[in-house]
Amino acid sequence: MTATAADLDPYLLPMPGPATPVVPEHLTVAVHAYLNARYGDRAWPLAPLSENPSAKAVTIHWHHCPDVFDPQMRLIAWTMINGQLRPTFLKERSTRMRPRVSAGRTSDTVYAWFHLADWLAAQGIGTLADCDSAVFGAYSQHLRDQHTSRTRMLDILVALTRLWAFDQLSADPAGIGRPPWDERGVDEYLPPEDGEEAPGGENDTEPLSEATLGPLLIWSMRMVDDFADDILAAWTERQRMAAVAAEATGTDATRTALDDYLRPLIEAGAPLPATTKNGKVTLARLYLMGLTGASGQQVDKAKRRHQLSGAAAERPGPCPLPVPVTGLIHGRPWREAVDFNEAAELMRHLATAAFVVLSYLTGMRPGEVLGLRWGCCPDPEPQEDGQAGRHLIRGRAFKTARDEDGNHRSAGAERDVPWVAITPVVNAIRVLERMVPPGHLLFDRNAHDTRGNRSGRPASLQHATVRARIEAFVTWANTEATRHDLPGEVIPPDPHGSIGTERFRRSLAWHIARRPNGLVALAIQYGHMRTIVSAGYASRGRGGIDELVNIETVRAVADTVADLHDGLEAGGGISGPAARRAIKAAAQAPRFAGTVITATTARRLLANEDAVIFDNPQALLLCHYKRDQALCHRDGIKDTPSLDHCVPGCGNIVRTDQHATALRHRAEVLDRQADHTPKPVGDRLRANAARLREFADTHDRTRITLPEASR
Repeated sequence: MTATAADLDPYLLPMPGPATPVVPEHLTVAVHAYLNARYGDRAWPLAPLSENPSAKAVTIHWHHCPDVFDPQMRLIAWTMINGQLRPTFLKERSTRMRPRVSAGRTSDTVYAWFHLADWLAAQGIGTLADCDSAVFGAYSQHLRDQHTSRTRMLDILVALTRLWAFDQLSADPAGIGRPPWDERGVDEYLPPEDGEEAPGGENDTEPLSEATLGPLLIWSMRMVDDFADDILAAWTERQRMAAVAAEATGTDATRTALDDYLRPLIEAGAPLPATTKNGKVTLARLYLMGLTGASGQQVDKAKRRHQLSGAAAERPGPCPLPVPVTGLIHGRPWREAVDFNEAAELMRHLATAAFVVLSYLTGMRPGEVLGLRWGCCPDPEPQEDGQAGRHLIRGRAFKTARDEDGNHRSAGAERDVPWVAITPVVNAIRVLERMVPPGHLLFDRNAHDTRGNRSGRPASLQHATVRARIEAFVTWANTEATRHDLPGEVIPPDPHGSIGTERFRRSLAWHIARRPNGLVALAIQYGHMRTIVSAGYASRGRGGIDELVNIETVRAVADTVADLHDGLEAGGGISGPAARRAIKAAAQAPRFAGTVITATTARRLLANEDAVIFDNPQALLLCHYKRDQALCHRDGIKDTPSLDHCVPGCGNIVRTDQHATALRHRAEVLDRQADHTPKPVGDRLRANAARLREFADTHDRTRITLPEASR
């Protein structure tokens, strides 16, 4: 038998036939295997390639490809799905290209090819063999003329490089030319950066503002901690009543029960249980059936007999569920009763609230949160000293999961080190475990679809669905804030747009870097999370959250040093043991503030003790941190200060004129509070006010300015 080229070279694939599976058996995910298409089909679902529960289901639709290019591009696409790039190809280019890409990236790549095919057809080119280096160059200029962003253009050029590379590995190469950027480098084919920093993914995502995040977290934790029992009980009762209605056959007893319920309301002209159907208010038929056991026919007869359709529209009333309400808002019940019509909506909001708590207070990526399963956070066993251990979350990482060849692993990878879960996170997980069956995903799409649209496929809620639900939750929470006369707990729009799902992780890094205790200080301000000041955050050192924190810390330091520099140049003064050191650091502010901050440069800059100054707005001071002089660490020397443990007299303290002004203002506030409190408390407040004024007076006596420091 003569050996074929494929036998001699494992990277060359045989020619597929019309019935050849699109995804080979060894790459097919078992749970999605039934979706696998055949080579000749007009649509290729890529779900068989993906085991990520929150990944969007993508499909290659071949009607988007010009017919003249279909045979050639179909073969190259199949080769890309079934094969992989040679190690020598990757090594020669020293790029971050992978031998094989994810399902989502595969779809994006093929559609980039389709756009090229559309352009080629418009130029009168009907075969990939005529797409040579010059044609590729012209196409890249076309993309630039279309004002394609630099980031998007880079993705397209990489996709076209794959087109050329996989054509060479196909059983019948089309002969497409080598892209010129593969020879000369990609930079000259990309649009200019216009002074912008290189794209940094989540590092460039704007953190949520404190004004938005504070009340959002309040309402999320309130749903989980205070309202969950009521909502879950109400949903269970609604489901029971719906089951009763579905099986109702109608008897004399159920007719009597219906009449006994409706008669007093009709005679008194009272509001009738109503619902909205097709945009019109009408009698709540399903509610009455579930409540009384009456059949639909019996309800319809009563409605006609007493002309209840019009009456319900004129005086619509609630449909209270017979479930006690225990949740409170500031000591008052949050509902008289949960309504039959709102139970499904409240279940959606409860799951959304749990997502917000998990996303923000762990630092997980959205896909990791959506990939958590029932039982991921078991109660810890007692330690040797009898104390309860910390709750740990076992989950999977998806974005950074790679196999031994560097290919993306759609199933993710079990985290080597689990996340540490603080109490609000554990509470959110326990609520979700009551919403889904054991062993299922915590955000199982079928379990959380309260409208009953069951797909049967094991998957989580999709990112787009969660984003939409967060916006709906904000609207609901603001309605509740108005209803309960809580204007301070309205969630205002974020200055940078929609909340989304990607910004919580960056926001956590922002608050850790710029606020003592991270969000804890913000949360305590609103009366929440009192117990977690010393509990710590979910593993900063895992999954890149430490890098985000470092980057955000350096950005905060850059702002602090630049502000100090500007203040000194304007004639301001500073005081404190580290004042002269701080003036020297501020002299470098323009260079420091202009540095492009990446994870690598952040680590390097934070290691430079002469350059970094930390702002502590709670203590009204700056910290020019020196490890050997720090008094804030009792358990050993650390690379950054513990701003929640600032100690008066520390050799790293610096104060500005603005701090002195703020100290006196805070002292005045304490004095006013003291006038309206019992004497023991008032005495402590006045003593604190006097201490703050002493700090301000010391600043005034010892402050130095820029000219004085240079003498």
